[in-house]
Amino acid sequence: MSAPDNIVSPLAAPVSSVWGVGGERARLLARLDIFTIEDLLLHKPRRYEDRRKFLPIRELKFKEAATVRGKIVAAGIKRFRRGARSMFECVFDDGSASLHCRWWQLQAWMPDWYAVGREFLIYGKLDDEKKPRTFTHPETELFEPGDDEFVHVNRIVPIHPLTEGLTARVMRTLVWRALEKFEGQMGEPEWCRSQGSGSRVQVQGGDAPALLKPSASNLQPSALFPSRANAVHMIHFPEELTDVEIARQRLALDEFVELQTQIQLRRRKFEASAKALPCGGDNHLMKPFLAQLGFKLTAAQTKVLREIRADMSGLHPMRRLLQGDVGSGKTAVAAVAALMALESGFNVALMSPTEILAEQHFRNFTKWFEPLGVKVVLQTGSRKEVEGSRVQGSGKARIAGPSTLFIGTHALLTGGFDMAKLGLVIIDEQHKFGVTQRETLVRKGNYPHLLVMTATPIPRTLGLTLYGDLDVSVIDELPGGRGAIKTFVRATDKLPKVFDFIHEKIAAGRQAYIVYPRVEADESDKEIKAVKMEFANVRKALAPFNVGLLHGRVKAAEKEAVMADFRANKIQALVATSLIEVGVDVPNASVMLIENAEHFGLAQLHQLRGRIGRGAHASFCILISDARDAEAQSRLKILEETTDGFKVAEADLRLRGPGELLGQQQSGSMKLRFGNLAEDLNLIRQARELARQSLLLDFPRTGVS
Repeated sequence: MSAPDNIVSPLAAPVSSVWGVGGERARLLARLDIFTIEDLLLHKPRRYEDRRKFLPIRELKFKEAATVRGKIVAAGIKRFRRGARSMFECVFDDGSASLHCRWWQLQAWMPDWYAVGREFLIYGKLDDEKKPRTFTHPETELFEPGDDEFVHVNRIVPIHPLTEGLTARVMRTLVWRALEKFEGQMGEPEWCRSQGSGSRVQVQGGDAPALLKPSASNLQPSALFPSRANAVHMIHFPEELTDVEIARQRLALDEFVELQTQIQLRRRKFEASAKALPCGGDNHLMKPFLAQLGFKLTAAQTKVLREIRADMSGLHPMRRLLQGDVGSGKTAVAAVAALMALESGFNVALMSPTEILAEQHFRNFTKWFEPLGVKVVLQTGSRKEVEGSRVQGSGKARIAGPSTLFIGTHALLTGGFDMAKLGLVIIDEQHKFGVTQRETLVRKGNYPHLLVMTATPIPRTLGLTLYGDLDVSVIDELPGGRGAIKTFVRATDKLPKVFDFIHEKIAAGRQAYIVYPRVEADESDKEIKAVKMEFANVRKALAPFNVGLLHGRVKAAEKEAVMADFRANKIQALVATSLIEVGVDVPNASVMLIENAEHFGLAQLHQLRGRIGRGAHASFCILISDARDAEAQSRLKILEETTDGFKVAEADLRLRGPGELLGQQQSGSMKLRFGNLAEDLNLIRQARELARQSLLLDFPRTGVS
């Protein structure tokens, strides 16, 4: 909802403007982040009840949620001899049968509230198929004849998120009153100006003018949407349940357009103020690098490098996201991109999320770049200014000259560490960093080019939102000569056979990872295993082979020594936490065992699995889990069925939301009331185009890319 800058929208009025909201009720609403009229009107219901016809109690079915209406014919407190536990129970009757309702958390107000003779609406599920019919901890709402019956009964009613002290009936009444007073004052947002006027908003993109079909699983923004005012009314008080999805999509579209407008404005302002450094290179380092690389770049890598070179030779600083599944060769692409800047006389910074990955990059790039005369410097929390194989004795920050590649962790961000003539910033495993950290590193130079990389494929919905201000390149091809990865889910009782299998593979010359979710055991949850407790068991199971231990509390020098021994096959099995999930590259490791697999996210499990299958041998990922809940089982089954990182990421987004996939640093800024980042790809695409059209009207001369 928008208004000219000098006019305050009536919807910005405090929620106390609604009749019935005094000081105490306003404080309760504030717990739900409801401060204004707009906040109240956009308080999305969590579900709906069709109260046009109540189900008779006698027709209730086991495990099927339903709403019934009945009078209390008996009520009282049941106390049990053992312990001080008590239960409140009341019996409802609607003329067809009786229903027992039980609450195990006895509250002092219950006997007065659930008084015999009072009539209630009751929502719940039958506990079992046996009589008496029983709901445990149902939701109830007092039925008061003649008191706003047109709001609370004889219609589809919303059930809103609540807080202690606010009932569903009160919240619904407040929303109804707010709509009565303010619905007519709702305006359309800016983007609607170019889409026509009237009670419906014209939205381009459908095949033919028609309302959306809410039953479709992937709804297409069609030609007509309700106005914003109608959508707000429909989301709270729909005529039919199908209205809810139509209204949600309209309100989600508003959110996405606002988000896309901010993204495109940010990109436009950046391009207006930043002039690109000339970093296209001249191939005098790249040609000998590719000649001595030992393998040929894939067609996908070559295509991405053409896109990067065009950016680094362009008018505006590159802002590019490079996506590639685990093992797709992003590091080689980063190396060539770095050489472009180095050939042009600029320095390059490469930031990694862990010291293990930073040190691995340091070894690889030192091997690749020092023969070319390029200086490689490592800066991490525990190792300051490591150049080649030497440590700088002073430990003080040094400003290097051109042709230097700085590799490090968050230590690159420290104020005392400066990098002169910075032409390119590369951020590996971008999802491990927040946007603020990214910008802090970029600000160390004068608008350097930026390449952010991730081996966690980003679902398209997030790519258009979280990374909407970046151009996107995808390496969609794996290098040849890699062994296939097979994934199996097994119960804990199969562990002896699994360790026998690992023993056989190690005896044949291969290596293995054994991963646990914790460093130390937790007495409160003994079922979750920890590396320190299991290390001895693994050594015994895999004797006489050498087993190493790696976790976040191991000192940096010891970590490096363990990894060096594992790479050299002096250690045949590595017991570790998820610390190894990014960047660790040991081609001879062909087995990954993950215990308590249900305690890891899908994307994290896929990353861990990516540590194997990097050599020519067939590889095996074994997920151990005794999880019984359906969601955990379905997540693990996805990994059994596919090694496609994009499919895994889409499933992870659907099941656990963007926070699990990207971390709260990334996703916390996307507070959407109505948008669904797992399902709304078409809406996001539509919003991107609508934002572009709207900005073109405001800035017709320059436009927005």
